[in-house]
Amino acid sequence: MEAERQKAWRSRGWGRLGLTAGLALALGATVGLSDGGAFAPDRGGPGTAVAMDAAAWADDVADGFASVNALGQNGTYGGRGGTTVTVRTLADLEKYATAAEPYVIVVAGAITMDPKGKEIKVASNKTIVGSGTAGQIVGGGFFLGQGVHNVIIRNLTIRDSYEGTWNDKDHDWDGIQMDGAHHVWIDHNDLRHMADGLIDSRKDTTYLTVSWNRLEQHNKAFGIGWTENTTADITIHHNWFHETEQRNPSTDNVAHAHLYNNYLQDDPGTSINSSYGNYARGNTKMVLENSYFEGMKNPVIKDATASLVQRGSVFANTSGRNESGGTAFDPKSYYPYTLDPAAQVPSIVKSRSGPSSAIGTG
Repeated sequence: MEAERQKAWRSRGWGRLGLTAGLALALGATVGLSDGGAFAPDRGGPGTAVAMDAAAWADDVADGFASVNALGQNGTYGGRGGTTVTVRTLADLEKYATAAEPYVIVVAGAITMDPKGKEIKVASNKTIVGSGTAGQIVGGGFFLGQGVHNVIIRNLTIRDSYEGTWNDKDHDWDGIQMDGAHHVWIDHNDLRHMADGLIDSRKDTTYLTVSWNRLEQHNKAFGIGWTENTTADITIHHNWFHETEQRNPSTDNVAHAHLYNNYLQDDPGTSINSSYGNYARGNTKMVLENSYFEGMKNPVIKDATASLVQRGSVFANTSGRNESGGTAFDPKSYYPYTLDPAAQVPSIVKSRSGPSSAIGTG
């Protein structure tokens, strides 16, 4: 029972910091020796990438479809087993993110993209993680191309590539764009104010799990598709879509889209108004469970060609279309998961989504 409790605790992103790690953090140490040695202060100055031993959070692995063994990949564990480095500059971040070798890359502080809108081309077998709540990517993001696999992007604030108004429609600068990638875990990030999509999953990207993120103050939040094929398998759970106008998400031609325990919230009286919530497009088969929709227009919609099974969600002060129909699939035939009660989703997701001080430290 204790082992299961610890497993569930880790899956919610709180990490496994022990007493020694907690003491070290209290004393300002940021480099951990996981082999039983003492903690030592990180003495890397500006422009220095510091190698460090992996902490317990580096053993966390994806759940959902990103955990499924397929395409020659045994789940999603990122750069585990490779060198752990702490980076503070764009040059170092790009150096390690694009390297052929596996790396766990800890982002300590804010890194500004130059030129604005730059998307670093991440190579396979990488974990890119913010150090506590300090890790930020400003003015750009990440791109995962065809065949890139086993990537974790975690615990970062990715923000502010937009030009002018919040719904900038003149640039194609995403927070995270994936074109034909597989086995990707996007977890515990805060994404906002980008110039196109916060997350774009395109061109048959599959075995993707997006969990415990905040997607906020934006026009196009999370688009999935850009393909005529219907092959992608995607899990989306415990995310907070807050003040996002569209693509919350929009899932086009997804073979298996499993959405559960997400919180979609549109605040009244602001300049950002939702046009729709969860959208099953094309030939998508979607299962939607125990989510919470607050103030959303058209909270759940589907194309005539899509299948959408929904159960257990709460709709508070919503209006417009709320649709379902057809048969989909049984998510538990692919992986285990546990549903939180829909009524508790706002408090759970508000308190636990986004960057955590227990990840990327120690």
